[in-house]
Amino acid sequence: MVEGVIKDATLEEKVAMMSGRGFMESMQRTNNRWGAEPYQAGGGCERLGAPAFYFTDGPRGVARGNSTCFPTTMARGASWDCNLEQRIGEAMGKEIRAQDCNLSGAVCINLLRHPGWGRAQETYGEDPYHLGEMGAALSTGIQTHNVAATVKHFAVNSIENSRFKVDVKVDDRTLREVYLPHFKRVLDSGCATVMSAYNKMNGEYCGQNHDLLTNILRGEWGFEGFVHSDWIFGVYKPYGAAAGLDVENPEPIYFGQNLIKSVKKGAVAPSVIDTACRRILTTAYKLLAAEDPFEAYTIDMVANEEHVALAREAAEKSAVLLTNNGVLPLRKSSNVSVFGSLATIANTGDHGSSTVRPPHVVTPLQGLSTYVGRNLTLAGDETDLEQAAAAARDAEIAIVIVGTTADDEGEYIPGNLSTQSETSEEKSAENAGPLGSGKDRGGDRRKLRLPDHQQALVDTVTENNPNTIVVLVCGSAIICDWADKAGAILQTFYAGMEGGTALANLLYGEVNPSGKLPFSVAYSEADYPFFDPDADEIEYGPLHGYTLLESTETEPMFWFGHGLSYTQFSYRALKARTTAEGIDAEVTLVNTGDTAGTEISQLYIGFPGDLVYRPNKLLRGFERTTLALGARKTIRFHVPLEQLKYYDTSTGTWRIEPGTHTIHVGGTSDPAALLNASVTI
Repeated sequence: MVEGVIKDATLEEKVAMMSGRGFMESMQRTNNRWGAEPYQAGGGCERLGAPAFYFTDGPRGVARGNSTCFPTTMARGASWDCNLEQRIGEAMGKEIRAQDCNLSGAVCINLLRHPGWGRAQETYGEDPYHLGEMGAALSTGIQTHNVAATVKHFAVNSIENSRFKVDVKVDDRTLREVYLPHFKRVLDSGCATVMSAYNKMNGEYCGQNHDLLTNILRGEWGFEGFVHSDWIFGVYKPYGAAAGLDVENPEPIYFGQNLIKSVKKGAVAPSVIDTACRRILTTAYKLLAAEDPFEAYTIDMVANEEHVALAREAAEKSAVLLTNNGVLPLRKSSNVSVFGSLATIANTGDHGSSTVRPPHVVTPLQGLSTYVGRNLTLAGDETDLEQAAAAARDAEIAIVIVGTTADDEGEYIPGNLSTQSETSEEKSAENAGPLGSGKDRGGDRRKLRLPDHQQALVDTVTENNPNTIVVLVCGSAIICDWADKAGAILQTFYAGMEGGTALANLLYGEVNPSGKLPFSVAYSEADYPFFDPDADEIEYGPLHGYTLLESTETEPMFWFGHGLSYTQFSYRALKARTTAEGIDAEVTLVNTGDTAGTEISQLYIGFPGDLVYRPNKLLRGFERTTLALGARKTIRFHVPLEQLKYYDTSTGTWRIEPGTHTIHVGGTSDPAALLNASVTI
């Protein structure tokens, strides 16, 4: 069937399959409402009956209609729950099919090199292994319902403001060991498509980078699916097709007539066009030929009771209890007062391409009011610190909601891309999408601390009430140099449509916090890698996050993997051995506290480091375990040989360095909190 279409299609029809179409017309027709209509994003030949792809974002839900809004990807990364992530993918897949699409851009796994990155909320964290496992789970879930998942943005895409121009310099070893392994893991799990990144890598735009799209992706990894560009400015020359880009989205700007002319002039070989169409059509027909789990996908599957409950579960599992001096959990009889303007708004994440418009959003104040059974009003906010101080003195418990919004971080939307004005009503609700603001919005954070007016509120309330709980709503790390003043700090990230309900359940102990940080929180911006949102060129090295902190012997405020519970856990009896397949390890986990709880056990490997430099340790396994009071369980890990190798640039191969490998196991990456064992390979 595929070969028949390629044989019978004209050059013009083939090239048409290599571009999206109708996107701009749809945006104009719907007043720039992002995702208002399905739009064709490759494939399709009406004369020959060839199927087309219809694309929808996004990472926190389906950017169509009134879909379920899950917590952002970074929040779900803090759950470390692959089973949960696969179930979220399955829910997304059903909602995508029910709304006439079959290509999803939800799987964003760009590495969090620096927490200032504006789109940090769209990825899972700073560690490649963690990224790969979570991304593979989401992709698998989405494709359960015969929706093609696309993994993005390929590759080294970790700056937002200068994403259209920045040239990322990275050596072969760092690229393969740090910035690409999670992409390979997701593709090895069966993910059907790849979206290229806007930025350049080593002097060439990723969307037309032959080294990335052909040498590595197809040559080294054997990927057989298709690659499509990011939306607008994703490719700059027709030769991107020869480099390995199969589809230009959302419209044929550099492909289309330009590509036809290039073929006719002999600048691009006809075989390049046939190969691209073969990849697109093979993927499409594979989906069409597969039996669906459901006889039909109907609109009542969208934001139904099951999916709303799943969003609430994700919000509860994602929250990270950073500190707690005993003020949590609260009693229902406690007299609580709520502070901060963010307590009253629907704040589910940025207003770019990941925008989701759920049928409802439970704000923190609404969730707390419902739980305590009375209508709580805002006791104070950033606009009147004297009032906030007086209210804090009168309260038994003060809850302060602070953090960021789509104005502070997210996909960078320059005002000159806007074609409509935004009313105050639109601003308070979920925004119309990436072309709808009328002003610059989002982008990279140049400051990793709370905005000044929010910091003043936190200082005021904590000075007047020692029982202050600070709730952080944000996309990644916030430096909390005020942490010792608060009674507790709970990071909820952007918690989705059920975030307010989840918050109340967490604060009052209906749910025991179990999230762990998917990134490190330093004491100073200087402890992170160099970061310039306006950079024309930047070099990415092998160290960032916990690997950089350990290498420089810098103590962070909170380690990667940190997270408290209302109970306590201990580890004992670590054992490790080598096998023909890799390293096997086991450890006994014990709930030593006074209530049931869930722990995320983490396994790290330290390498010999004699032949080549390696980080002190790297994550190579994790597992969520729920234990009753006093219960214990033996947790078993297997680390395949492939996870022990380094990339030998002299031979272009992967090698294991013989010698002593150290196994570290515990509930955080903090070296002082880990059990250690060693094996010789």
